[in-house]
Amino acid sequence: MATPTLVVLAAGMGSRYGGLKQVDPVGPNGETIIDYSIYDAIRAGFGKIVFVVRRDIEAAFRETFGRKFEKRVAVEYVFQELDCLPVGFSVPPERRKPWGTGHAVLVAEPGVREPFAVVSADDFCGADSFRLLADHLKEAHDDASGVGDWCMVGFTLRNTLSDHGTVSRALCRMDVEGYLHGVEELTRIEKAGKGARYTDALGQVHPLTGDETVSLIMWGFTPSVFTLLRDELDRFLRARGDDPQAEFFLPDVVDRAVSLGHARMKVLPTSESWFGVTYREDRPRVIDSIGRLIESGVYPEKLW
Repeated sequence: MATPTLVVLAAGMGSRYGGLKQVDPVGPNGETIIDYSIYDAIRAGFGKIVFVVRRDIEAAFRETFGRKFEKRVAVEYVFQELDCLPVGFSVPPERRKPWGTGHAVLVAEPGVREPFAVVSADDFCGADSFRLLADHLKEAHDDASGVGDWCMVGFTLRNTLSDHGTVSRALCRMDVEGYLHGVEELTRIEKAGKGARYTDALGQVHPLTGDETVSLIMWGFTPSVFTLLRDELDRFLRARGDDPQAEFFLPDVVDRAVSLGHARMKVLPTSESWFGVTYREDRPRVIDSIGRLIESGVYPEKLW
C-alpha cells in the first residue's frame, strides 16, 4: 500500500483577488485555506506535501508554512516559472501569463515518486474529498499494459460557484461504471437563477442546470502521468506556444489520455461544498463557513 503525496498548486498570481491570497488568514487563529487543506490531507493519510510556487513568493511560503508543516509531514518546494520549458522552446517576449495547470503539475515531477493528488491552494474542498483521494491512491497502480489508474473528486457544480464573478471548472462526463468519459474546461461560469451559465471563447452564452459534475482540481495520478504531460506540453508549445494567452490545462491532458486509452479515471462523487477566494469579496463567506465547521466539530478551533 503506497503512501500518497499531495501536490499543492500555489504559484497563482492572484490577479483577480488583488494580492497574495494564499497566505491570507481565514481561521480564528490566523489559519489559511492551505492550513485546512494540509490538516485534512495529513489525517487522510498523505505522507508528503509538494508546494508548487514561484521563486518570488518562496520566502513568504517558507515563513508562513514551512516550519509549521515540516514538524508534521515531509515538505518539498518546486518552482513554476515561465522559462521552465523543454529544450528547444523559449518564452515569447510578450508572455506574462503562467503556462497553466498542466505545466504546474509537470514541474512538480522532481518531488514526486509515488501516487499523488493535485489540489489548488485557493480552494477549500472539505475533509471528505481528501479521504476519497487518499483511499484510492493508497491502492493505485497502473495495469500490466501501462494504463494509468487515476481518479478525481467530482463536485456538483452548484456547490462550487462564487457570488462575486465567474470561475473556471472542468465539466465531466462519466460512463455507467463511474469512470470519466470526457472532460471540458469551461473558464467563465457564473450563477444564473437556480442554475448557471458559461460564456465560450466566441462570447456565446450557454445554460447549465447546476447539477453537472465538475472538477475543482482534485485529481489523483500515478507517476506515469509525467511522461504524458511532457509529450502533451511539447505538442501544445508547437501548436500554441506563440500565443501569450494560451494555457496548458491539466483537464485537457486528462481528456486526451482517457480518450486515447492511456488512463482510466475513476470519478469519486462528493456532496462537499467548495468555498474559496477567487475574489476578495469571497473571503467573508469563507471565514463564516469555516466558523460553522468549527462549531459543528469538524475542525478544532486551533488547528496546530
